[in-house]
Amino acid sequence: MADEYFFALTLKGKNASEVWDPEAKGAGAEEYQGGHKLIIKHALLGPEVADGEVNVVQVEAMTWKDAVKIPIATLKAGGPNSQVLLDLSFPDPPVTFALLQGNGPVHIIGHHLIGGPLSDYEENMEEMEEEMIEDDDGEEGAEDDEETSIRKRKHNGDAKEEEEDDEEPKTKKAKTSNNTKGKSPVKNNAKAKK
Repeated sequence: MADEYFFALTLKGKNASEVWDPEAKGAGAEEYQGGHKLIIKHALLGPEVADGEVNVVQVEAMTWKDAVKIPIATLKAGGPNSQVLLDLSFPDPPVTFALLQGNGPVHIIGHHLIGGPLSDYEENMEEMEEEMIEDDDGEEGAEDDEETSIRKRKHNGDAKEEEEDDEEPKTKKAKTSNNTKGKSPVKNNAKAKK
């Protein structure tokens, strides 16, 4: 199971940049199943940014093929664009955040996920394998019990009735009448009097 930690950084000053690389800080991915993952949820300007100042935040990260640099937020002080909600996931460190324009401060907020230690992962895999083996044994036993039960019913003659019940449900015909408002029909007794 992954551990989740709050993540935040601040970009302040012209051309400021910050690198997220937990592996460089001694928390290597080889020790964890699932490694490190960064999820960015929010970017906002600090209150001291001058009205009208535009700040552009760029991220540099790895794709499946190579590195990419792309702006992720354009923030303008003094208006509705002073913050933005994001949903960005970076599964592979390093990730570099930089101010392309403006002086900040720009606060970037999210989550740092760390996979569980490999030793825990290996123990869980062994437990899951044992449970799967036990489940398979239990299912086979249940099928055998059902087959034994059918054989016993066939021997006693009860199986034929049960098979008919399983094939199609019997439908009951609804009684219909031409009565209106609950009145009972009037019989024509004219023929009876003759």
